[in-house]
Amino acid sequence: MRYYLVAGEASGDLHGANLMKALKERDPQAEFRFFGGDLMLAEGGTLVKHFADMAYMGFFEVAANLNAILKNMKFCKQDIAAWQPDVLVLIDFPGFNLKIAEFAKNNALLVCYYISPKVWAWNQKRVLKIKKVVDHLFCILPFEVDFYKAWGMQVDYVGNPLLDAVSAFKPDEAFFEHHQLSPSKKIIALLPGSRKQEILRLLPPMTSITEKFPDYQFVIAGAPSFQKEYYDEFVAGKNIPVVFNATYDLLTHAEAAIVTSGTATLETALFNVPQVVVYKGHPISIGVARMVVKIKFISLVNLIMDSLVVKELIQQDSSPEKIGDELNALLHNESYRKQMLHNYDLLDEKMGNAGASAKTAGLIIKYATKK
Repeated sequence: MRYYLVAGEASGDLHGANLMKALKERDPQAEFRFFGGDLMLAEGGTLVKHFADMAYMGFFEVAANLNAILKNMKFCKQDIAAWQPDVLVLIDFPGFNLKIAEFAKNNALLVCYYISPKVWAWNQKRVLKIKKVVDHLFCILPFEVDFYKAWGMQVDYVGNPLLDAVSAFKPDEAFFEHHQLSPSKKIIALLPGSRKQEILRLLPPMTSITEKFPDYQFVIAGAPSFQKEYYDEFVAGKNIPVVFNATYDLLTHAEAAIVTSGTATLETALFNVPQVVVYKGHPISIGVARMVVKIKFISLVNLIMDSLVVKELIQQDSSPEKIGDELNALLHNESYRKQMLHNYDLLDEKMGNAGASAKTAGLIIKYATKK
């Protein structure tokens, strides 16, 4: 069968790649065409548009880049119509993908949506639109099943695909050597995100605290959509290496981490690394979000556990002083650190086992062959 996938950010590229791998195992003659990234490209098929040209987050940022977004959307619709896939697989990225779903549904294409839009967080009435334009929705968070059921919508719970990525990971035994890191110093991992505006706002306060922790080496997880030169302005005069395509190796060896809110917070927890979560958006975006968002937390770890497992420092709270204080607690307050790791164990139990990609692939093929 012919599968058209649309992923608009780094996490979608990861999950899309694992899904493609699982689809190929069941459908060896599968053809792929997609909006995505390097990981999906490595699985084969045709990369139409890289997510680096699409990742805008926040109300203000979206408004400022509306022309580019609309241009990408128009191109995506035209390309789907020209290729005529058997299945359209939309991966997260709801602002863009729900528009694509509506177009595809109006053109009688089978629409599968992998990783539910976070409609439970704000504007819950969007569920009514999802019911109209999506044929099959695959959820990865346990509480989403009951949420959709309350709205009269049947969904498939497939488990979380991050478990697939983590279980498939094979550590680089020569990680320190390959990246010229000191084996005698413990690592603090800096995960500033994959979007330009996140890195611009959050990497400076992350790197500004390094002098306060001279016994540790700080290492940045570079986003695959940027070159090393991009990070040079942030680490000028500081000995802070940047590693690419090695985030899981970095987390394997990290003593603690400073993490931008997003998928990486859950990945960090799955690697049992104590963390502080930071986020800073445009003031207008955050102001609007605070008016409409209905959730208590921003990090996936806290959302899944429905409790404050990891500290969240948002907007002005994501200052060097507060980040430094929290990092100090993670490193040197033994009972505090121990409690977070205990909560990670409870999170592991709640998350269940790997297999989301395989389960989703099986369901997509089943629904497509019934069409």
